[in-house]
Amino acid sequence: MNKAEILALPSMPAAGPSYPRGPYRFVDREYMIIIYESDPDAIRAAVPEPLEPDPSNQVFYEWIKMPDSSGFGDYTESGVVIPCKFNGEACNFVAQMYLDDDPPIAAGREIWGFPKKYAHPKMEVVEDTLTGRLSYAGVEVAVGTMGYKFESHVRNPERSAAALAKTQYNLKLIPGVDGKPAIAQLVKYNLTEITVKGSWSSPARLHLVPHVNAPVADLPVRKIVTGRHIIADLTLPYGEVAVDYLK
Repeated sequence: MNKAEILALPSMPAAGPSYPRGPYRFVDREYMIIIYESDPDAIRAAVPEPLEPDPSNQVFYEWIKMPDSSGFGDYTESGVVIPCKFNGEACNFVAQMYLDDDPPIAAGREIWGFPKKYAHPKMEVVEDTLTGRLSYAGVEVAVGTMGYKFESHVRNPERSAAALAKTQYNLKLIPGVDGKPAIAQLVKYNLTEITVKGSWSSPARLHLVPHVNAPVADLPVRKIVTGRHIIADLTLPYGEVAVDYLK
């Protein structure tokens, strides 16, 4: 391979790149989001400066089913998102993510700094209940349940679209070959081309189990606020660097 051929590759390994170039389109992406109040000290410890946790002390625990994802295939994801503010603007910090497919793990970490690890999330409708589970290393660390489509928001899809379009931040940390930080950035991005196909709210419950390698329970459940269920098509474009911690 010459230099031009090397620079034309979308990702590693050269013999079979893990993912193609973006942006990446998701069709029928399905969210199960349980919103709850947690411990403010635990939230502050999880949020990197200069982000400021939202004073509501809320945390979003999410399951996301992605059956049709360009370049990535069919997979499910689960994790923790924390509402924050950056320079006075409302935003979300993506704190933990667990999923069952290698291409989005590789791309997510390498491009945007998504905090992705391999695990076994599952989201399904069981009789009258929307149910989410997350297993890591043989231990079930999260179980969420929602009533199935209790209150429809179909007449106001703009609210759900605005929530999905909210600016999100990741902490991207990649070491160099000497083990020292080569990239230490706060990365921002916004989902685009959003079409909401369904949106509901329902009563919800969430159970979290302490685990050293999947520490979702480090943000304990103090009070359940509500559950949200959304189905949408959307695009994940490239992002930008908001803060470079090495400068």
